[in-house]
Amino acid sequence: MGRQYDLIAIGGGSGGLAVAEKAAQYGKSVAVVDSEKLGGTCVNYGCVPKKVMWHAANLAHAVDDASGFGIPTRREDTDWLKLIRGRDAYIGGINDYWEGYVTDSGITHIQGKARFIDSGRIEVEGVTYTAEHIVIATGGRPIIPPVPGAELGIDSDGFFQLSQQPKRVAIIGGGYIGAELAGMLRALGSDVTLVALEERVLQAFDVMLGEVLMREMDQQGITLKTSFRVASLAKTSEGIVLESSSAERLVGFDQVIWAVGRAPNTRELNLQAAGVETLSNGTVATDEYQNTNVAGIYAIGDIAGRSPLTPVAIAAGRRLAERLFGGMPSRKVDYENIPSVVFTHPPVGTVGLTEQQARERHADVIVYQTEFSPMRYALAAYKTTTAMKLICAGSQQRVVGIHLIGDSVDEMLQGFAVAVKMGATKADFDDTIAIHPVSAEELVTLKRAEPAPVEHQVIETEVAWKMVG
Repeated sequence: MGRQYDLIAIGGGSGGLAVAEKAAQYGKSVAVVDSEKLGGTCVNYGCVPKKVMWHAANLAHAVDDASGFGIPTRREDTDWLKLIRGRDAYIGGINDYWEGYVTDSGITHIQGKARFIDSGRIEVEGVTYTAEHIVIATGGRPIIPPVPGAELGIDSDGFFQLSQQPKRVAIIGGGYIGAELAGMLRALGSDVTLVALEERVLQAFDVMLGEVLMREMDQQGITLKTSFRVASLAKTSEGIVLESSSAERLVGFDQVIWAVGRAPNTRELNLQAAGVETLSNGTVATDEYQNTNVAGIYAIGDIAGRSPLTPVAIAAGRRLAERLFGGMPSRKVDYENIPSVVFTHPPVGTVGLTEQQARERHADVIVYQTEFSPMRYALAAYKTTTAMKLICAGSQQRVVGIHLIGDSVDEMLQGFAVAVKMGATKADFDDTIAIHPVSAEELVTLKRAEPAPVEHQVIETEVAWKMVG
């Protein structure tokens, strides 16, 4: 026999834990249902393990550059087992924290897979539970397309289960997951080929970001195969072979990783029994308050089809609980100007409109742009690029978009995102005193200029830039 709760969250990831935590703080009886370890994709197969390995890759780059600064080093093969054991132990600590926190908060953790019986009841491992409010927060799952031999590749979840480092790997997908894995594996010593259906990587981002990243990837030794539609995979004596729809073949891989996107993880929830409407791709249709078409059932996070980011799911969960139990009937997430970072090498940071979007929405658009090599590489043999774009619109030149690629942009964007959210103008940026010498100062010193012909363009270090500017 089950029991009744004020709120049940289906999914123990970022969104489900956020709404459960906030509801419990309001004194409500709360349960979280999940068949896996608490923390969801972000903790177990996404943000956290990825960022640990991204840091490892950055340290590998630092070792490569150290001799130019007079620091004696010797680069050897990556100790893959040591890296993943440390990573997994770190994640285990987070899992343990959440288990303890949930218990200490009076939240019931129900282990298992949930299925709807009707609009107010779910079943988990043969036990029925009821709640006045049920929140669907089951996140997404990796997509593997139905092509012959697809099973020869692993998905991004499978990447985090590899016990050996692949020596020659093909990553299929030019979005943020594929681009992140490509840079990480290359830095750690793998021979990497990135295969993309589109003409450039990060196709959904501002054009500048994809173009600069591809240039950097090429210099790092990543093989780029764009406009390549994978038609089949096959196992041969040469290793795994990828064949395109135009019969082009890529041969000799010991590992293939699918990174072609994620789908809403809703197919096993029996949503039809509750009458919950979904779109053709499995996304749960919601209004701006996270309500589904069924009273008392809500959807947050990746399955709601808006911005598939951990902080967005957390914000949606907290605001939903505040609306339901905290006397804040108008509380909701503002989905405009959400900052995001792609942990490539170098990283990408973006907030607001792309240049194309800005020109479609505004008649008066001015773009400020710069490109340089940071001082971090002043004595390094390899000069990586930082590129910045500031997009302003209207007579007041309100900043409507910031797009960055380069060292430390992942850290610098958060503060500038606050400025964009507050409606800052180019004049506000210009009136801010720069911090010198850092890359971020370029955003408050940008001047409008017509681009020089390609043969006359010069990439300058921060010091040289300031000497002439």
